Amino acid sequence: MSALALSIPLIETERLILRGPQERDFEAFAAFAASERSHFVGGPYPRFRSWGAFLATFGHWALRGFGMWMLERRASGATAGRIGMIYNDGWSEPELGWHIYEGHEGQGLAYEGALAARAYAARHQGLDRVISHIDPANTRSRALARKLGARFERDGILIEWPMQIWRHPSASQGAA
Repeated sequence: MSALALSIPLIETERLILRGPQERDFEAFAAFAASERSHFVGGPYPRFRSWGAFLATFGHWALRGFGMWMLERRASGATAGRIGMIYNDGWSEPELGWHIYEGHEGQGLAYEGALAARAYAARHQGLDRVISHIDPANTRSRALARKLGARFERDGILIEWPMQIWRHPSASQGAA
C-alpha cells in the first residue's frame, strides 16, 4: 500500500503552529462540526460527514497546492482550529477562511493565524488580495475581517446562502 505524500508547509507564529492535519485532530474537528458553532460553515453535521470533510482537506492541498492548516497551540499541543485558503468548485475566487474551536476563541488566535496564513499564501502561493465569505449574522468573523484590514466589498450568494464578500488588503499593505 502506498501513501500519497503531500508537502503541506509548516508555519510557526508566537503562539501557534499551522500544519497539515493529523488523525489526532479529527476529534476536535468532529466536535466543532457537530456543534451549533459550525452553522456558519454549513453545520452542524454528523460524524460520518465530518470524516469526509476532514479528508477533503488533504484533497484540496493535493489538487490546488494550498488549503487549510490545522492550528496547534505551541504551549499545549492542543488543536485550536483551522485557517487557510479554500477554493471550492463553483466559487469565484480563493477565500481565506477560519474556524476556531471551543475553548480557544477570544484569545487572538484567529487573528494571529490568519495573518500568517494570508502572508504565506501571498508570498508562496500567488494568492494575494483574497476574499472571505462571511455570513451577515456572523459578527465575530466580520470583526476579525475588519481587524485583518479587509473591507466589505459586496453582497453575494454562496451555495444558496446570502454572504458578504470581504476583500483583504495586499500582503504588502498588511492589516489596518
